[in-house]
Parts: sequence; structure tokens; C-alpha cells
Amino acid sequence: MPKLFDIKFPGECKTLPEGFWTAIDVWIKKPHVVNKRLCGAKETETKDVGAEALGFLLDHDCMDSDLVLSFLTSGFSAQVHAKEKPWSYNVRTFIPKVNVYGANVHKEVLLKDFDRQRVTFIPFEEDAEGQVSQKKGNIYQIQLLHQDCDSWFLELHAFRPDEWFSDGVAYPKLPWLSRDLLPKLLRWATETRTSEFRSTLSLLPVEKYSLMYQQLKDKYKEMVKVWPEVTDPEKFVYEDVAIATYLLVLWAEERIVKGLTSKQSFVDLGCGNGLLVHILCNEGHPGKGIDVRKRKIWDMYGLQTLLEEKAITPSEGFLFPGTDWLIGNHSDELTPWIPLIAARSSYSCRYFVLPCCFFDFFGKYQRRHCKKSQYKEYIDFIAEVSEASGFNTEEDCLRIPSTKRVCLVGKSRNYQLSDEAQAEDRRACYIQSRQTPSGVTVQGSNAKGDGDSRHDNIDTDRTPGSDWGAGFQPRDRIETVRNCAALPRDFVDGVVMQVANALLGLTKEAISVPTAWNQGGSLSVREVAELLEQETLQVLKKECGGLQTLLKNNHQVFRVEGGRVHIRDWRGLTERKSTRADAKRKPLAPGALKTRICWFHAHHPQGCPVQVEQCAFAHGADDLRPSTRPLKKMKNSAL
Repeated sequence: MPKLFDIKFPGECKTLPEGFWTAIDVWIKKPHVVNKRLCGAKETETKDVGAEALGFLLDHDCMDSDLVLSFLTSGFSAQVHAKEKPWSYNVRTFIPKVNVYGANVHKEVLLKDFDRQRVTFIPFEEDAEGQVSQKKGNIYQIQLLHQDCDSWFLELHAFRPDEWFSDGVAYPKLPWLSRDLLPKLLRWATETRTSEFRSTLSLLPVEKYSLMYQQLKDKYKEMVKVWPEVTDPEKFVYEDVAIATYLLVLWAEERIVKGLTSKQSFVDLGCGNGLLVHILCNEGHPGKGIDVRKRKIWDMYGLQTLLEEKAITPSEGFLFPGTDWLIGNHSDELTPWIPLIAARSSYSCRYFVLPCCFFDFFGKYQRRHCKKSQYKEYIDFIAEVSEASGFNTEEDCLRIPSTKRVCLVGKSRNYQLSDEAQAEDRRACYIQSRQTPSGVTVQGSNAKGDGDSRHDNIDTDRTPGSDWGAGFQPRDRIETVRNCAALPRDFVDGVVMQVANALLGLTKEAISVPTAWNQGGSLSVREVAELLEQETLQVLKKECGGLQTLLKNNHQVFRVEGGRVHIRDWRGLTERKSTRADAKRKPLAPGALKTRICWFHAHHPQGCPVQVEQCAFAHGADDLRPSTRPLKKMKNSAL
């Protein structure tokens, strides 16, 4: 039994041997976290087997069967092992991201030997007729060895490494197992922290999700090319495709369980760009999306995608008694209200929310538990709202390109229909308990401190007592730009000059060579703020990110790194990448060169340190060029 590779655990590792089995379970249950060409794995139930069962697993007509059995029982007698403690046996089925195997299914028999701290993987294939063929050349084993009292080792053994077959999916290369898998197993085995949330896609059959996701991804990938919004198209398109996949599989499973024949209806509250609504409607589910502000892309979807521009205010006027599901996908200030709206719409109405920004019923959510992460605390709060609304709440983790990927699902109620009146009393009391003692705190996602963000598009024709969301502030129909880009140019130029002169003054006396270019010193953001007048700081305080955003917007002049502000030196940027931010920044297109005046040429005491031919900015009015960057073409045909 050749040993291919071993790796030593760090000294005084107190998580072993239990941590070894924890790590092995991650590799068995979630192979996709290491092998990115897999979507996951499906396991059968575990059962205990002895030496006789091992012989049944092997092909008796194969002359290698005795050798395989010897590999499994190396170092001890199979008969003795059978008398002591049996193997733990189960089978996992690989679910590839892209089906490259046709009707064939790739599986592995897993044999865990808890006494001797080893696990053996026996791969086999099953065709459409149920015929099974073993891949004896790909049998491998991972062992945990304890040596010299305190030394622990992880070893990789292969049955016949010279016959190893690799396709990069179900059968990775042997060097990959040594180079990638074993170090990951070692790290997982030594970690003591546990996740705050449930496993990914714990409420769905992963194989159905994988198949559906690939179909939708191929169907809607052209959206990336025609995305008219300023947001990142790849992130938003593939994220909404993944969310749509989750809902479609969830609803399909619900139809099977409940025996439904028609597809569920839905309303997406705070639908944003509307892509999720567009996909769900295209896949046959009747529904619509509502948002306070229309997006450019709405006009590209076509008439079959129903999207309404309307401010949503929790009240009797915004109930949906004929709707099966309410959706809150990053719905911000509406998130805590969605379980309540669903509960009050009808006893059969269900909901799905994917929380992002932290909002309470009447303003920003205020933290109460310092021992939890802010995100975990907010998820628990929405789950509490759901329970108070009358739902049996389920939590799951989506597979999307986002750090905020925990969703909550309310599919059933925790009370009988006959108890609706008592349930409604509990909801009303809960909402009242979330109000501040001094009254309702009114604060929307874009609300200003002076209260001037109210708008006139709120429904005022409500009957008395129908406005159970009184005090709720929906966001403005017109989105306020608060990234310092809308500040007066004179104001921005004044702050830039004041900060730049302060930085240059730090090294003015220290320059020994008169002709040397002054790079200036550095100040912390706090020290820079102390240079500015109080009125200036009050203006910046109303902007997202405040002073730091203004400095970063003027990246031609400043470099903000590690909380400190520096004068940017452009001389080395053609030869090196000075910071991670510079490395990520896309190079300027030729059409964007020389379209702005060089700040250093105009204001620095020694001028620009870069020659006019190499500078991306214009050295004087005569050097200015009109922008020749082509406008982005949008083709509706791709939809």
C-alpha cells in the first residue's frame, strides 16, 4: 500500500482525533468547497459493516479482489477487525456543476474505520441500466497517525497509483489530493470555530438545484452583455439566477409534497432591477415586482414581466390575499415587514426573504447582543419577527457571490386557522413592542437627519385603523447621490488644496536637494479631519463615507492606505503596482486619456513628476483632448 504523501500537524493540536473526523465529514458532505467542478454530493444512510460485507462489495471474479481487501485491512486481520468494531459504510453520489457524464452516475463507497483513524474511498460508476463498474485504480485512503506521543500526521495512500485515472471532476489528479485536499483537511481538523449558520442549500435536493442552475445560467448569461445599470453585471445577473434557481426548486418540491398542479404565484417587494421577477415569470410563475423607483433595464424585459413603480407602505392597502409567495430579495427597510405582510395577506401566503441591510420596523436596526456578529444578530431578529408573525421559520444558506447569503423561509404556520384572531393580537403587540418609548423613530434607507426626505407618493386614502405601518418611511423615489460626487466643484477643490498643502508642508524643510520632487508626508484620516473647519465636516458628514470618500474620489492627488493619506506619486505606477487598489483598478482606455487637467502640473510647487507624454492627464489646456470612449451599445435581441 504505497504512501504517496504525508503532512504533519502543528504541535500541541488539541482537536485530534475528533477534528480529523470533522474534516473528513466536510470532504464527504461538501466536496465542492475544495473541488470547484462539483456542485455537491448526495449521501445514502450510514450502516455498520464487517469483513464479510467487504467481500460482497468487491468483484469476486476479479483476481485483484484479495489485494483490494488487503489494502482495506492493511496492518491487521480482517477477521479480528470484524470481531472488534465494524466499518461505518455509506455511499456518496457526486453532483458535477456541468454534466459531462451523460446518463452515467459516479459514486464512492466510503468506509470509515474509527478505531484505526482511517477512511477509504472506493469509486464506482453506474450506467442507465444499473450496471456497476468499479474503478479499482482510483481507490485511496486517508489515515491519521499518532507518533511520539505529541506528533500527529495525515497520510495519503493509493491502491495502485500507476493506474490512477483522472478527468478533473469526479476523479481529480493524485497530486491535487496531496497539494490541495490534505492541507485543507489539516486546517479543518485544527479549527475550533463553528459556523453560525446552516449548511448551504440544506432545504433543497442539491442535484436538482445543480441541474436547474446550469439551465438558467446558459439561458440568461447574455444579460451580462446588455446590462444597462451602473452595477456589476456579472455579480447581479448570476446572483439573481442563483436566487431564481433556489426558488424554482423550492416551489417544485412544494408542489410535489402538496400535490399541486399549477405553479405558485408571487410578488417581489422591493424588486430593484427586476431580473428575478423576469426569470420567474419566464419560467412560468405568475407574478409581479414592485419598487419605489423604476430602473433602466425594466423596459428591456418585455410585456410578460410585470413591474410596478410604487412606494410600498405596510398597510391594509398592501396586502396580497391571492398570492402564494412574497419575496424580499435585499429589500432593505421592507425586510422585517414581509413576514407580517404575508401573515396578514392570507393564512396560505408564504414568504422568502434574503436580508441584507439592517433595518427594524421604523428605522435602522440597533444592536443588542455584542457576543453575536451583527449579521447573525439581524438574521435572528428577522427569524423572531417571523415566529411572532405566526410562521414556522426555516433558515438556509444560498450559493451566491455575496457575503449576505442567509435566507429565511416561512412555508407553514405555527397556529391553526381557527386561532387567527389571537395570532393577529400577538402580531400587533409585537410591532408595538418594537417602537421606541418616546414614540416612533422614522428613518428610511435614504432618510436625512433633518427630515426633509419625505415624499408625496405615499397613499393617503386609507381608512382609519388600516395604517398599521404608521411611522414607516419608504425610501425616496429619486435616489439621492451621496458619494461626494454631487458636491460643488469649488468645495471639493478647496478641500483638496487644503489637504495637499498640509501634506506637502510636512516634508518641505526636510528636502536637502532643491530640485527634488516633494512627495509630501502622511497624515491619518483623523488628523486630516482636524485640519478642516467644522462647517466643512458637517457637509461631508451627510455623504456616505464622508471625508475618506472625497479623498478616494480624488485618487489623482491622494492615496489612502491603511487609514493614512499620502500624496500619490505617479512616477512608479508605470513600473509597479503600488497598492492592492491600484492593482484592481482597470487601466485607462486610450479614449479616456488627457480628458482632465493634471492637478500636479497646475498646483504642485515642482509641477508634475511625469513627462507630458507619459502622464494620463493634460498638462495645460492645449494638451486637453475630447473623450473618445464609445458609448455602450445595448441590444434587446439578447433578451
